[in-house]
Amino acid sequence: MRRQLEEDLAGTVAKLAKLGFRSVEPYNFVSLAEPLSDALTSNELTAPSGHAPLLSADQDEIFRAAQTLGIGTVIDPFIAEEHWKTREDIAKTATALNAAAQRGAEYGITVGYHNHWWEPGTELEGTTALELFAGLLNDEVVLEVDTYWAAVSGQDPAALLRRLGERVKFIHLKDGPLSTEPLDQLPAGQGKVDIPAVLEAVPGLQLGVVEFDDFRGDIFDGLAQSLSYLKKDS
Repeated sequence: MRRQLEEDLAGTVAKLAKLGFRSVEPYNFVSLAEPLSDALTSNELTAPSGHAPLLSADQDEIFRAAQTLGIGTVIDPFIAEEHWKTREDIAKTATALNAAAQRGAEYGITVGYHNHWWEPGTELEGTTALELFAGLLNDEVVLEVDTYWAAVSGQDPAALLRRLGERVKFIHLKDGPLSTEPLDQLPAGQGKVDIPAVLEAVPGLQLGVVEFDDFRGDIFDGLAQSLSYLKKDS
């Protein structure tokens, strides 16, 4: 909803509530904290989690904005592919995220990480880079697994979720033909991801996030189709 929020923040949030959503996951929310907080409150929406570049921006500013929005978990959404090729680089990222989690705890906020296709698609030491990374994280750090990108990587997302276990507290739910082109993404239930199997694999799930990185059609219609499918499946 990046473009829509830039054009009409209050109206966009109101449309999401009208579709039937009760929670949202804001991205890069620091500059939008005050108006977004007002819009969420007006529409009886909550933001349990949010995305922010924890390892490349002012963490205190991020955590203060998260408090304004009632965000309990801040998730770093992107570490570039070149940083997932060696154990040394993966360990550096894990150490930095562990430190961010300690800082977040001072604000009462949990820290997590969200994958793309390269973390589960890169193999080191007989496992995936994502699983190696998970083993280097402190217990309090959580994962938000993007199940579509996991499938794009060649992994079975449900099997990956079971291996990662209780570390996974959030997932992204989207669908499509399993290509890296964001515009190819489809509403949930219309592509190649076995979404019922994904949901069954995470009994400790805190939040499932309906997401499109991009969409060729009307984004509100795509979200409505996804939500309808997920409600029917549940």
